[in-house]
Parts: sequence; structure tokens; C-alpha cells
Amino acid sequence: MSTDPAEAQDAARPHLSPEHVLDVDPLLDDPDTRIVVCCGSGGVGKTTTAAALGLRAAERGRKVVVLTIDPARRLAQSMGIDSLDNVPRRVKGTEGDGELHAMMLDMKRTFDEVVEAHADGERAAAILANPFYQSLSAGFAGTQEYMAMEKLGQLRARDEWDLIVVDTPPSRSALDFLDAPKRLGSFLDGRLIRLLTAPAKLGGRAGMAFLNVGMSMMTGTLGKLLGGQLLKDVQTFVAAMDTTFGGFRTRADATYKLLQAPGTAFLVVAAPERDALREAAYFVERLAAEDMPLVGLVLNRVHGSGAGRLSAERALDAAENLADPRIVDQGDGKAGLRNSPDTYGSSGTPAAPTAPVEGSPADTDDGSPAADPERTVDQLTAGLLRLHAERMHLLAREQRTRDRFLARHPEVAVVEVPALPGDVHDLTGLRDIGDRLAAGRTELS
Repeated sequence: MSTDPAEAQDAARPHLSPEHVLDVDPLLDDPDTRIVVCCGSGGVGKTTTAAALGLRAAERGRKVVVLTIDPARRLAQSMGIDSLDNVPRRVKGTEGDGELHAMMLDMKRTFDEVVEAHADGERAAAILANPFYQSLSAGFAGTQEYMAMEKLGQLRARDEWDLIVVDTPPSRSALDFLDAPKRLGSFLDGRLIRLLTAPAKLGGRAGMAFLNVGMSMMTGTLGKLLGGQLLKDVQTFVAAMDTTFGGFRTRADATYKLLQAPGTAFLVVAAPERDALREAAYFVERLAAEDMPLVGLVLNRVHGSGAGRLSAERALDAAENLADPRIVDQGDGKAGLRNSPDTYGSSGTPAAPTAPVEGSPADTDDGSPAADPERTVDQLTAGLLRLHAERMHLLAREQRTRDRFLARHPEVAVVEVPALPGDVHDLTGLRDIGDRLAAGRTELS
């Protein structure tokens, strides 16, 4: 009977108390759970976690869409899709009665859809062709986060899916996902924008007079700072967008409230590293301050060992014993000398070595002595013992980092996912991660 390597690693892991263990299955099965948001800093496995959760929920009978911001082609390929775009696409090969759909946020296309939905044809065309709008929609600070919120609101409003799983945008700070939409909304509703739209709101000669007199000094200064053409593009843009400005903040606020609703669940994703868990702790505190429902922490890429009973110290001692041909472990914790010619007899004079017999392993073609097979095995074993010691030191460091997080936030449930030897390339890999996410063990692999 074969043994699962992950199960073999369980013995090396310290226990988490049951109240600290997160089991995601009750969350995914609950029909009242409509949105799961995977958040955290960049590079901790948020996208893979979101995809694995989506697949597991679908195979347990729910109709799921995963909204990802990760442009990596490998994720699409793992779902059997050539590419992901702004339209949800059905993932084939899933098991069970549910459905899995996946899509990747197209920031500019989503912005275009907002314009097209809230402006008439002529005005929408003017906005889409405006150089300032094109720059804003392609990379203005906070646009990606805002559009992720916008797309989430669109998907929820369609009420087509039982569950929406959101992979938040990668960023230097996990808090950007919550802050950026407000910043962009504040910009679009801000004082400068209102001043620039004032002439359009006044209209006719009064508007032109206001522009020519009341704003001449400001536009002159801005023209020097921004360039005359850019200022003209901005003014043209805000005039065309006048009727849609109020909608940006309104929709951002509505989506923000949706994130606070009981049907939403936040999962903070981190790696067992100091910086990643520090960021996770900040995010946990921010979610609490914003009254957003946190369900737990997913700790990815956790290392284990199938030989946890052999401590790093004992492994290093054994490696040192093997490295010195004169030292041997006597089995009682003490080191002694290996059998050698000078340990016998009373003369203290080593016996003269005998010449190797012709054709024996010690006789080589070039006359040099052959390697001692026993010595070679000792060296290899010593190297493996040192690697094991490094592994055990890594485990201890990860455990200390995790325990510091739990001491700071004992209310947060945790599930650990073991480090995998490579990237996830197919649904089988995503399914395996989903199984580990839902294990709910008190001894985590």
C-alpha cells in the first residue's frame, strides 16, 4: 500500500488546535456564500488558490466563475483554455454537476464597457477616442483595482453564477485593492475635475465666458505644467464624461458595500515568510476595521519532512561523524573511534599495508587507489543528513513565523498547503490543491 508523501510529512508538523484549522468546504457549500475574495501581497499563490477553490466549488455542484487578474498563460492552460479574456469561458473536464467558468480582467475593455453603458453613442465615441481617456483607462494609478471592483459588480448584478471567486490584483501592498477604487473615485469626483467640467455644466456663452475669464489663470498654469494639448484633452474628456462622473463613485461605493455583505467571504493568502505574513496581518486588521467578513488564512508553500523525528542537531552530528573516518556513533550518544590498524596491538606502530592483489578493486589502470565504496556511501549519507538539517531549520523558521501571526491574531483560522515541486499545469493539480485546502486537519501537511 503506497503512502501519500503529504501524509508522510504530517508526522513532522506540529499540531494546530482545532479552532485554528480552516475547512473551506462548508464555506463553498453554503448557498448564501456568493463571493469569495482571495487577497494578499503579490507572489503568494493567490491566483492558483482562487482557481483551486473555484474548481472545488464547481465539482461540489455550484455554478462558479473565477475572475483573475493574473495574465500568466499557464493558468489558462491548467484549465484547458487557450487564453482568458474579459468574457467568462466554460472550463471543460470538471467532474460533478456544477460548472466552472473563468475570465481574466481586461482593464481597458471594462472601462470601455462602463463608458458605453452610461453614455449615448456619440458621446461614448468621443470619450473612447480621447487621448487622455486612453491613457487613464490603460494605466492610471488605481484603475486596475477600480475595474476589478467594477467587473465584480457587473458579474454579481447578472446573478448568473452561484459563486464568484475573485483573485485580487497583484500589487506592492495588499491594501491597494481596498484603497485604490476610493482614490480613483475621489479623483473623478474631485475639485479639479469639477472645475474643469464647470464650463460644460454652465453651457453656452456663460460657459465660454467662465472658461475665458474665471479659469484663464488656472488653465494657463496647468497648460505650462501639463502641456497645452494634454490640458485640452483633459477638458474635452471631462466635458464628455460629465454625465457619467457621478456614477463612478456610486458604483464603487455599492461594490464596496457588497464586499461588506454577509454573502461575501475574504480569504487572506500568504506564504510562511516574515514579510508575507506581516502583510497578511495588516490586511486582517484592515478588514476588521472595514467590517469585512474574514474567514481565514491560506498559508501556501509550507515545507514538511517525512523524517521529522530526526532533529537538525542530531542530523548534523551524524553527518560530522560520517565525515571523519575515525569517528563512529556507538549508539549511546557517544562517539568512538572506527576500527583502524593503530587501534590494535601494543606497539603503537601501524601494520604495514599489504599490496593489492592484481585485478582487485583497489588496482586501477593508472596505478591510483580506487575509491573506497564504504567511504563514498558515508559521504553521500553525510550530504543527505546536512540537507535534512537545513530542511528542519526551515520548518522551524516557518513554524515560528506562523506562531507569531497566530499569537497576534488568534481569532484567524488557518489552512496550510504544502510546497509543490513545480507549477500547476492541469485540473488534476488544481484539484489536488483544493483537496488540501479543504482537509481541515489538526495536523497539516
